[in-house]
Amino acid sequence: MEPYKRVGLWKKEVAPVTKSKAEEFKLLGYPRATETEIWNCLMSKVWKGEPEMRLHQVVQDIFHLSSHTYTSYLTVEAYQNDDLLASIEALNQTEPE
Repeated sequence: MEPYKRVGLWKKEVAPVTKSKAEEFKLLGYPRATETEIWNCLMSKVWKGEPEMRLHQVVQDIFHLSSHTYTSYLTVEAYQNDDLLASIEALNQTEPE
């Protein structure tokens, strides 16, 4: 029986699966989909708190990741990054007195 591990520890073993999922999303019209984005989306949206899971459970979650969940993740990330960049720009534009 395969052991339970924290989901982050399975990353190397499931790299071919995340690559396959990224290629699937590219075929579905998401040309900038990457393995890293897929992994980060799963960590953020599916595996909150990094639970302990078996390898087959992690693989199943990757294969079942929907394009809706992925686009939701990308949208939230874009808004968060825009807010951060806007804050940095605002700080840089203020003149010291």
